[in-house]
Amino acid sequence: MDMSVRHCDENDLADWIDLRLQLWPGDHAEEFFEEARDILAQPQRFGAWLLRDEQGRALGLAEASVRSDYVNGTDGSPVLFLEGIYVREDARRQGVARALVRVVQAWGRAQGCVGFASDAALDNTASHALHRALGFIETERVVYFRKPIHD
Repeated sequence: MDMSVRHCDENDLADWIDLRLQLWPGDHAEEFFEEARDILAQPQRFGAWLLRDEQGRALGLAEASVRSDYVNGTDGSPVLFLEGIYVREDARRQGVARALVRVVQAWGRAQGCVGFASDAALDNTASHALHRALGFIETERVVYFRKPIHD
């Protein structure tokens, strides 16, 4: 299958938001459009990429950021952080995620990142398997807690 990965721009918003809504379902398309525009406005800090097939159909999405704060499981800064990755079900196991991550990693190197990190929910075993297949190494498991400041 012929595939091409390119940095998202304004012309990609409809496909970008469609894939975002599949990754993070809910009624927040308007919020996603605002976030996408923020990502486009800060190209040194954020990036988003679509992988398209030869017909131009968007098969996968990756979003990343350059983080200068501490990132669990890493040493040094700045760190490239894979904020999200999604591949349409009918395009899985065809190298889409691998191609996306390769481009994201190259972008992170160009931004001066010293490491590449990501995360996944504890119960998202499919994401754990994908991360391992892409060369990520699990560093720790964490459960976060919160408590209201006012009782």
